[in-house]
Amino acid sequence: MRPLPAAELHLHIEGTLEPELIFALAARNGIDLPYADIGDLRRRYEFTDLQSFLNLYYNNMAVLQTEADFTEMTRSYLGRAAAAGVRHAEIMVDPQAHTSRGVPLENCINGVAAALASSETEFGISTELIAAFLRDEPVDDALAVLESLLAMEAPIIGIGLDSAEVGHPPRDFAALYERAHEAGLKCVAHAGEEGPADYIRQALDLLQVDRVDHGIRCMDDEALVERLAAEQTPLTVCPLSNVRLRAVDTLAVHPLPRMLERGLNVSINSDDPAYFGGYLDDNVARLLETFDLSTTQLVRLAENSVRAAFISNERRRELLAEIQQWQSEHAPAAESPT
Repeated sequence: MRPLPAAELHLHIEGTLEPELIFALAARNGIDLPYADIGDLRRRYEFTDLQSFLNLYYNNMAVLQTEADFTEMTRSYLGRAAAAGVRHAEIMVDPQAHTSRGVPLENCINGVAAALASSETEFGISTELIAAFLRDEPVDDALAVLESLLAMEAPIIGIGLDSAEVGHPPRDFAALYERAHEAGLKCVAHAGEEGPADYIRQALDLLQVDRVDHGIRCMDDEALVERLAAEQTPLTVCPLSNVRLRAVDTLAVHPLPRMLERGLNVSINSDDPAYFGGYLDDNVARLLETFDLSTTQLVRLAENSVRAAFISNERRRELLAEIQQWQSEHAPAAESPT
């Protein structure tokens, strides 16, 4: 079965750094890693919560120094994503995680952008770039980086908000999002992963986001579920990530099926696939093993991803047609489109 075509809307490019590439870049840049070997590094990929992951995640970024490093990392993701069925990707990059350790902003942005410039011709994947800001850093720092991005005319379509969620509510970043809206940028934000359902409401009302990244805690608030269903706010759900970071105990208790039943606009995404055990196709495979999702449900998830993407109407029609073609090839007779 060929992979289901879909858009990936929740992907941190730094989270695609596979251990082999970490060691290769460390050797290239003369960086001593605190791991005996690749196996030692892989054994550390057991996390107790979001912060335990972030500690390793940021440490491994030390190998990213030059534009070429960022380009190689991005190209590696695109090749793997193409095999997973990704046809459009909206990729987040964390500029502050690099400028804070002395890497020029241009190295980070230009390096990723160089790979994205040829992503459609080389990999068959259209792409957009989103600058994500660290919510555990001061909003003034985020504003300064955003102004630098605007001044350099960075090829970003929008901004996001990520990193440690608990104790860092969306309302703290209202000024950042106001500036982004003034600049005509799209806006997304992580909310309701580890943080409470109210963080989702804040992201909607105070940040006026176009999409909510994660959003699984909405199921704790019936009024919010009803609102999200009525407004069809896109929620970019990352099942394997939620399990690995202990946001849910096991995949079997993940709220995705209930979210679908309630009519929420959810899509499947891989988040930081090098750390969480799977790219988009791996997430789909594990969901099929666990929940026996129907072809109709899979198609709905894929269509949701395309409809929530920041793309032209022409590109949206192309991708929706590809999904319909996939359904006609793979749906059982009882589920075939009429």
